[in-house]
Amino acid sequence: MSLQQMQIFTLTCPGLHHLVFTYTASPPPFRFPQALFSCPVLDCWFVQERKGRGGGLTGATSQEKSLLRIRRDAHSLGAEAQRQPASDISPDRVYDVTDPAATLCHPALSAPRGSIHKPQCEINPFLPQPSTLKWATALTDSALSPVYLQADWLSVSLQGLDGQLIQSSIMRAPTATKEPQVILSVSSKTVSVKSRLGEPVLLDCGFWTDSSSPLSGSGFAVEWRYQFRGDGRLVLAYDGKTDRLAEMQEEGATLDFEGLHEKGNASLILQEAKVRHSGTYICTVFLPYLLAQVAMDLEIVEPPSLSIYPSPLPLAVPGQVVTVHCEASGFAPLSLEVSWEFTGADGTSRSLGSGSLTGHRQAWDGTFSQRSKLELDTSKLDLGRGGEVTCVAVHSGGTRRASVTLNVIGNVTPSIEDSMAMVGVALVLYGLIKLVSWTFISGNK
Repeated sequence: MSLQQMQIFTLTCPGLHHLVFTYTASPPPFRFPQALFSCPVLDCWFVQERKGRGGGLTGATSQEKSLLRIRRDAHSLGAEAQRQPASDISPDRVYDVTDPAATLCHPALSAPRGSIHKPQCEINPFLPQPSTLKWATALTDSALSPVYLQADWLSVSLQGLDGQLIQSSIMRAPTATKEPQVILSVSSKTVSVKSRLGEPVLLDCGFWTDSSSPLSGSGFAVEWRYQFRGDGRLVLAYDGKTDRLAEMQEEGATLDFEGLHEKGNASLILQEAKVRHSGTYICTVFLPYLLAQVAMDLEIVEPPSLSIYPSPLPLAVPGQVVTVHCEASGFAPLSLEVSWEFTGADGTSRSLGSGSLTGHRQAWDGTFSQRSKLELDTSKLDLGRGGEVTCVAVHSGGTRRASVTLNVIGNVTPSIEDSMAMVGVALVLYGLIKLVSWTFISGNK
């Protein structure tokens, strides 16, 4: 596979592309055309553990300002990449990075001039070592470490502007030099994903390896792991060298294996979103002695279904207390706000509060339900002849409303217009009675 063919990609799959807002239908693999994008200069923090007097690590960390000047080959430096570091950056923390595939040249990593919002960048020392995981041990069959590993290795973690991109790159620099080259890059454009219950979900993860590195020809492995509130589990693991999946695989989780080998598409496909899928997903790509990983968040959001009972409400008389129940069911996540409103015959609305709320109940599919009880005391509330009682549920998946009609009969204070109409009717009746009376008396005479 050529160097150009192995650049960072975006996976799409029929029926799935509408779930991830950064995707369009069937785009070509994502590339970084040299004519379109210039490589940035990245302001970073170099973070490492402090060494104690005896040479051991103390557990405390230190951080220093650093600069990454990106170039596509070792013999070219654009005008931007020639920028001199600020006075508070040590020359030892200025790196001229060679990135043949321009994986670090994504627009999301280039802040507009003068902008206070910049990509987040952290550099750490990296120690190459063989993996002990079953699906990655085949990458390092030999007990000997290649001479190639005798160099300065760095790990760079990046988060693009506005959450458009997360990326992790492993770089190698000849010992005592400040000119590293990107060997492995893993990235994702689905930093945060929301999905409805039951829909298929795509979590993007793409990787690129430097074909000139002796480590790139010995195979690769991919692992997807789930974490949520301290709980973790393996979702899927694949040994690309022996073409085998780990026995522990979550039901309904799969990869595009053809795209994985041909384009570096390591994206995870969840065929049917469930409440238990909400959490953090970590995509890790292994090469012999190397690994890079990115983490992304998935939230399953399902709005509630509302029902009001009894429906219809019985006729109410002044002084009566009418009890109304509203049940919100099938929603996730847990947070929900329930309130009541009353709309009179004249169209005026007012709040009736939240009523009496019960605790949450969880159904077999992980969704939640909650009830609210409202007591309408017609002797204390001015409800007129009645109106519409509405239950309102506000949820991150959307606001839902359900209404029922309330009719109040009996002693109802008439309006001014009604009073005038009644007086008018009384006068007419009085006139008719007088007319009939006079007619009757005159006829008898």
